[in-house]
Amino acid sequence: MSEAEQTLEAFVKQLCAQAPPAAAQVAQAAWAAQILARFLRYREELLRWNERVNLTAIVDPEEVLTRHFLDSLAILTAVDPPACRLLDIGSGAGFPGLPLKIVRPTWEVTLLEATARKVAFLRHVCQVLELEAVTILHGRAEQLGHAPAYRGTFDLVTARAVAALPIVLEYAAPYCRVGGSVVLPRKGDSPEELAQGLRAAEQLGLTLEARLPVTLPGLDDGRYLLLWRQHRACPGHFPRKNAAILKHPAGE
Repeated sequence: MSEAEQTLEAFVKQLCAQAPPAAAQVAQAAWAAQILARFLRYREELLRWNERVNLTAIVDPEEVLTRHFLDSLAILTAVDPPACRLLDIGSGAGFPGLPLKIVRPTWEVTLLEATARKVAFLRHVCQVLELEAVTILHGRAEQLGHAPAYRGTFDLVTARAVAALPIVLEYAAPYCRVGGSVVLPRKGDSPEELAQGLRAAEQLGLTLEARLPVTLPGLDDGRYLLLWRQHRACPGHFPRKNAAILKHPAGE
């Protein structure tokens, strides 16, 4: 077993200890082994599809385990409710939504992705990994954010490597229920961008609760999680059309 596999396995075992398998007859060690096997199959499918569909720039098998899977699971160091309705905006090849689903199978996970080829991969890998209670939406965040079926209905909203902070906050806040959380994995935001993000958050009904460094092995390179709370409903005119969001980001 490689060093990256050992690191992922150790964190998976820790997460399994925090949330034991639902079926009492399933031993914790066996459950952790099943999860690790799913991650290895996920990697296999990701790299195979990536040869013909642009899913990721990370093609080193060890880095996939660390910079995709482990980085996604780091969100559970910020929030880890026993039950959760999760939305992953701009899911791409499934990060962070699918790794979270693999280790928290009782969560209801929705993956929102605008690119048809990536949507096809998401559907394929969910079938291969036999993941249930996963909804895959082909669409744009700024459009579906006004749909009654999705607006203000999610316990947890996340988005990874999607856009500048004020922009991704405007994408995310309309989907989050009052009292719910928005968790954003970030790296390298300038003080000016964070300040604008804080101003945008107030417009969007969000409050910054914590800035948590990610210190998992292989990820101690300045990554952090921004944990926001939806303290009031997002105003109805958000999200705006994408041209307006990009031209005049919230918090300007």
